[in-house]
Amino acid sequence: MLVQEIIAKKRNGGELSTAEITFMVKGIADGSVGDNQLGAFAMAVFLRGMAMQERVALTQQMMHSGRVLSWQDMDLDGPVLDKHSTGGVGDKISLILAPVVAACGGYVPMISGRGLGHTGGTLDKLESLNGFDPYPQEADFKRIVKQVGCAIIGQTDDLAPADRRFYATRDVTATVESIDLITASILSKKLAAGLDGLVMDVKTGSGAFAKDDAMANELALSIAQVASGAGVPTHCLITDMNQVLGHSVGNTVEVQECIDCMLNPAEADSRLVDLTLQLAAHMLHIGGLVDSYEQGYTKAEQALNSGAAADVFAKMCQAQGTKGDILTKSVFADMPINAPILAKQSGYISQIDTRAIGMAMVSVGAGRRLTTDQIDHGLGLTKVVGLGTYIKAGEPLAMAHMREQAQIDLLTEALQEAMVVSEEQPAALPLVYKTVTSHGA
Repeated sequence: MLVQEIIAKKRNGGELSTAEITFMVKGIADGSVGDNQLGAFAMAVFLRGMAMQERVALTQQMMHSGRVLSWQDMDLDGPVLDKHSTGGVGDKISLILAPVVAACGGYVPMISGRGLGHTGGTLDKLESLNGFDPYPQEADFKRIVKQVGCAIIGQTDDLAPADRRFYATRDVTATVESIDLITASILSKKLAAGLDGLVMDVKTGSGAFAKDDAMANELALSIAQVASGAGVPTHCLITDMNQVLGHSVGNTVEVQECIDCMLNPAEADSRLVDLTLQLAAHMLHIGGLVDSYEQGYTKAEQALNSGAAADVFAKMCQAQGTKGDILTKSVFADMPINAPILAKQSGYISQIDTRAIGMAMVSVGAGRRLTTDQIDHGLGLTKVVGLGTYIKAGEPLAMAHMREQAQIDLLTEALQEAMVVSEEQPAALPLVYKTVTSHGA
């Protein structure tokens, strides 16, 4: 086989055989497929799409391009569960959710990624913590999961290595928003983790890759069918991303918001708390730790409100190398410039271009344009207003924490353009639109 023939076949709308996909994935993993060829293949798939059997084959081959974890030797007394999000702006759920589920008796070996496009990455957030190691040895990873209940790590060289390379290429070739590639990328990592159950948070709206209901539904059904077909029961929640999730955007500031939420959930953003508990409820139910979704929500809520989740988070971070007591001392230090971004007119926040906010943060250095870019973990936005908020001219839309005035100026222009102010209060949007399984909604 020739790589260029496979690319041409997909470019022309053909359906690739399992053998062709296997050959392509092997070349991605061992480097015999060049960077330019991989970019061309990604674009061909992006433009032409894949049939369901192609998606299954791509997912399975990428999963088996490296080691597939097994937990049978760990003698765990609970199910191995995980959650993944398709990404959004201010989406920090994983940092709270994994400890909540662990506190409820689940084991969460969460394999996460870095920022992709306009969205932040869980690993980037955690690396804000002094000493945090996102790449422990496999034996240490398993030990932490067993002893603490959860661990959040990045892809190692031997875990779905084909996806690791493909993931990085998608970010710089404008091929992120592909249902086929998103499905294969997410599930190749998740299925390689040896899961008993998975919950997917499929974002839709102005700050999501799936900007409309049709794409979100197609992606959710694709993930549910491919994962369930591989023997991992999966629920996909289609959730709102028409505004920042929580009140902060940036790496260290989002970690601090999560810690504050776990220490004092009553004063945390209600959307952040509710979505965390809804996702946890599904994970606990899929894993057989509760008899119903309602029981799962109650159990998760108790774990959060009691402080048990905060204790698990602190133990996880300590086990992964973090220095200091992150629960008693702020992990966020003010930047050289801490300034409000002010509204130009009075009214209700009726619409938000959430993606534009994410891209503005990338532009100032809080995210990556190229995979080789170094990010500034300290840059952030806090106290970001949400939809339906009434604001007077001259009041803050957000607080910006930057190093240079030019960064403040860029963010001021971006936020003032991204947030539409109207005289009438907009109707409240649902937090969760629907739940999709392999059988549909």
